[in-house]
Amino acid sequence: MILSSMQDVVFGYGNEPVIDRLSLDIEAGQFIGITGPNGAAKTTLLKLMLGLLKPWSGTVSLNKELTGGGGLVIGYVPQQVASFNAGFPSKVIELVRSGCYSRLGLFRRFTKEQEALVESSLRQVDMWEYRNRRIGELSGGQKQRICIARALAQQPQVLVLDEPATGMDTASRSGFYKLMRHYVSQHGRTVIMVTHGLEETRSYLDTVISLERQEQEGWTCLVTNSCSVHFGQEA
Repeated sequence: MILSSMQDVVFGYGNEPVIDRLSLDIEAGQFIGITGPNGAAKTTLLKLMLGLLKPWSGTVSLNKELTGGGGLVIGYVPQQVASFNAGFPSKVIELVRSGCYSRLGLFRRFTKEQEALVESSLRQVDMWEYRNRRIGELSGGQKQRICIARALAQQPQVLVLDEPATGMDTASRSGFYKLMRHYVSQHGRTVIMVTHGLEETRSYLDTVISLERQEQEGWTCLVTNSCSVHFGQEA
């Protein structure tokens, strides 16, 4: 089932387009990687396909069957989560609990189920034991993991991750990719991840969207499924 469909999308910054006449369909219920060199507009593509940016021209549509007529629940983890400074006052568990706020009533009263969800989200990224630590005291990789836990606590239909393994060691990255594979396979969710580490993520992914610079032809978007068969359309 199609999650998001982009048709002849043009978008840029200033007067220069960075995405030009791109047509691309994103399937729901997959673990999708977006890769390409620096300057390939990977983050811009990600935001466009989920309606977080509006194209200059062309159309982006989300499947209304998946949204149930309402808004699509998207958990988003940006690149610069390590920017929390040493003086950031909140505790880890407070940040993760905030992922549940949109589902709470006016007085934000947590139920036992929501408290269990917060605990489960932290345990999934191996950060439960740090729940009472100040965020500013954590390493960059630890900050990354608690922001992922916050996104998981939102119970999103789509989890969007922009270079999520930044600052993680090899074992943590491997565990994280396995967790995302489980999240997709066992819970039917969609995970879209911008990554430079395709060599270590490819075996976990269903689909790879590669933005490549073709000599004298501009940027080209290639979509590859898990069987390494190319399909899709050029930008």
